[in-house]
Amino acid sequence: MVLLVGSAQFGAQIAEELYQSGRKVYLSVSCARCVPCRYRGKETNWWHDRMGEYDRTVDQLPSPQAKFASKPMISGTKGGHTLNLHQFVRDGVTLLGCIQGVKDGRVILAQDLRENLPAPTNSKTISLRPLTNSSRKNGLDAREEVLPKFRDGYDAEQVSELDLEAANINIVIWATGYSFGFSMVRLPIFDGDSYPVQKRGITRYRICTL
Repeated sequence: MVLLVGSAQFGAQIAEELYQSGRKVYLSVSCARCVPCRYRGKETNWWHDRMGEYDRTVDQLPSPQAKFASKPMISGTKGGHTLNLHQFVRDGVTLLGCIQGVKDGRVILAQDLRENLPAPTNSKTISLRPLTNSSRKNGLDAREEVLPKFRDGYDAEQVSELDLEAANINIVIWATGYSFGFSMVRLPIFDGDSYPVQKRGITRYRICTL
């Protein structure tokens, strides 16, 4: 049995590989985005490139917090395919809320599983909206995409703790990503998010030497 913590791109890929190889997987879910691998015959990355998403600089992001966003759930294996937590439940994965702590061999879980899952009516509605707008703007003649509507994760039991020994879990995998580290920079150039205030890598701070 495996407990996997984190359900963004890296965590979701690992979870899928593990349960498809026969492992029982417990997955602690974060609020990562879910996007389709393909849309109207093109890969999602093709659409984002066409929309100019990859040309944006930090100051053009929708919010200051957007620079900390995790990668969405998607897989490039087997030619590329869409990942979906609701499908994971159908395939036997046990979804859990975020981990709050560990005490006496028990993992304490937040009751936020349903809040972190993709929307039940259409797990990719928000992600597809800009793609649809881009298709119309560029006059692309492509068929409408019909996507599955899952809600299996919402029907799953939400637990407050997990006994590692009782669940026979002997492997814990942390796929929680990385945080920025600027400890080497000892200058007053950081904003409220502890991120350097800069434009194209240049700050307003000047060091004068004689």
